[in-house]
Amino acid sequence: MTASLEEEMADHFAMNAEMRARIRDITAIADAIWQSVSAGGCVYLFGNGGSAAESLHFSGELIGRYKSNRRPLPATCLSADVSALTCIGNDFSFDAVFARQVTALVGPRDIVIAFSTSGRSENICSGLAAARAKGAKTVLFTGQNGAEIAKDCSLAFISPHTMTARIQEMHQLAMHLICARLETLVAESENV
Repeated sequence: MTASLEEEMADHFAMNAEMRARIRDITAIADAIWQSVSAGGCVYLFGNGGSAAESLHFSGELIGRYKSNRRPLPATCLSADVSALTCIGNDFSFDAVFARQVTALVGPRDIVIAFSTSGRSENICSGLAAARAKGAKTVLFTGQNGAEIAKDCSLAFISPHTMTARIQEMHQLAMHLICARLETLVAESENV
């Protein structure tokens, strides 16, 4: 049992070490979010299952705070609207639950961030396509298997792993690094 836990920890720490190679991607995503909200846009986020929880967590960090007390940044988690999700899922299809919300809410100043460890969920792909059709920037947080769909997005954070748990752990770290960068950008804008 202990050996198994040691292997899990070693795998996790190896992934953390690989994050340095992704600092440029993380910075680009933070800067794109800042550009959007500075222009009056909103951050829209979505995902399925654990990825829905990640999108909700990220939204909370943007509206609330990460570390510092700063102005809230506009964000909406599309995975959290149970009424819209169940209405669209029932009346249309589960594949349309994010695309339909994006079509109704998103504009060209906005940025749409999707979380999908596989990058293959049809509702995620459709939601991103709807965002592109609305002229919004798109960001995908995914794992190695999602690299193909990431090519269609404005930006992507691709966790260098195929195991869901490791992918989500790296997404969490990337999210927090993005929030740290955003809090620096907010502070700089208020000190100008």
